[in-house]
Amino acid sequence: FEERSIMSYQSPAANKLKELEDIATKLRINSIKSTAAANSGHPTSCSSIAEIFAVLFGDIMRLNLKVPRDPSSDRIVLSKGHAAPILYAAWAQLGLFPEADLLNLRKLESDLEGHPTPRLSFIDVATGSLGQGLGI
Repeated sequence: FEERSIMSYQSPAANKLKELEDIATKLRINSIKSTAAANSGHPTSCSSIAEIFAVLFGDIMRLNLKVPRDPSSDRIVLSKGHAAPILYAAWAQLGLFPEADLLNLRKLESDLEGHPTPRLSFIDVATGSLGQGLGI
């Protein structure tokens, strides 16, 4: 991984901005589809962080997708755990599991719960209460 800091971050080029906008749109659509399929969830909480997730997952975070818990990978703690569907959508978009699995959100046989759980290889900590991630 290359060494980067937030202080050295440069605004992406126009073509990268368009790519990030497209990623945000896809994340938003997939999180709304999953909450609609579950007939449960918080689609507006997911939609409100689509651009943030697009930039983090699409441009900033350093990730080892073969080993999601690799110590050298960046971490994300979703303090507002009720927005888990967009977190799942981001990981699915990166290829950790099929996007079709997003439609199994909150089903008994699914690992995609309403809040993140470390039972999944790409989740480090269970969250739910707002602000909980600040102490981690």
